[in-house]
Amino acid sequence: MTVTGAAPPEAPRSALADLVLERLTARYGAAADPERAAAMGAYMKDIAPFLGIPTQARRALSRTVLAGTARPGETDCAAIALRCWELPEREYHYFAVDYLRRHAGRCSSGLLPVVRHLVTTVSWWDTVDLLAVHVVGTLVAADPKLVTDMDSWITDGDLWVARTALLHQLAYKERTDTGRLFAYCLLQSGHPGFFIRKAIGWALRAYAKTDPEAVRDFLARERGRFAPLTVREALKNIGP
Repeated sequence: MTVTGAAPPEAPRSALADLVLERLTARYGAAADPERAAAMGAYMKDIAPFLGIPTQARRALSRTVLAGTARPGETDCAAIALRCWELPEREYHYFAVDYLRRHAGRCSSGLLPVVRHLVTTVSWWDTVDLLAVHVVGTLVAADPKLVTDMDSWITDGDLWVARTALLHQLAYKERTDTGRLFAYCLLQSGHPGFFIRKAIGWALRAYAKTDPEAVRDFLARERGRFAPLTVREALKNIGP
């Protein structure tokens, strides 16, 4: 279940990253709970080892790690994310995702290769989906030229890259490129994998909150191309 992509981008030099990683490893390491870690790892299909820090406690620790630190630039964001991803325990990856979510608006399209590395390395829904919606989605909204990257990602052989393309508009609401959303769904309609079929349904269900008739009409025309799981997910809140 762990997918490792090409050689990772090299983490750039960043004094802020040095400070954050020093604090982070000290505070998270001191809070480790091996018994809880085993249970958390089993729940997440052993995608990665865990320290055993529950979500609320982890976020409280993260606030102490970041207290008084400067606002990051794009270089700092890339360095912190990549260095967190080099650490084996999943809580460090969660910290990186939360940090990028918070500061994605401060970054340019130049961060996209870094995010792709995160998506394709130690890949599972717990990090991929948040990166897709709140980091990739933010970057694409800020730089529409990145839609060409999404057009490439949707047919990528790595299912997590394709899932990211499907989900990157999830929070766009009225700003959704409906034609692209429906085209992406059709491009992946025959995919045999659960995570792609589920993502198609999720993307359609999210857009149905904005335009339920458009989703109903789309599925009335095309539902034969989709798995029952996808259709159920898409129509969950609006009915047939």
